[in-house]
Amino acid sequence: MRLLLDTHTFLHTFLWFVGGDARLSLLARQLIEDVAQQPLLSIASLWKMAIKISLGKLTLNPSFSDFIPRQLQLNGIQLLGIEFRHTALVATLPFHHRDPFDRMLIAQALSESIPILSQDPTFDAYGITRHW
Repeated sequence: MRLLLDTHTFLHTFLWFVGGDARLSLLARQLIEDVAQQPLLSIASLWKMAIKISLGKLTLNPSFSDFIPRQLQLNGIQLLGIEFRHTALVATLPFHHRDPFDRMLIAQALSESIPILSQDPTFDAYGITRHW
């Protein structure tokens, strides 16, 4: 089963997972450990991270250009590109969520019929499957 990782999930869940942090739910831990899962990370999430780094709101060590490819490879995470059908769906979504990057994740989850691994309960208003 494919599983779309929220931006927050990608950054923090990995650190919580390897560190055994209690903030990571049991279900999230099981989904991450399940080899049958195909984790996906949206290009929108990478874009959001890059903006946060440029604004000084996020620091990665090593750098973004080293950290991201390494984590994708180590964790078997595939990138999900942004397609026209995703952007067209964003145009029709109600504004339960105001964050444009999260709105793209919602559109991708709906369009691709895949669940999202996220702590954000606002995603639920869109009728997608959210695990946490």
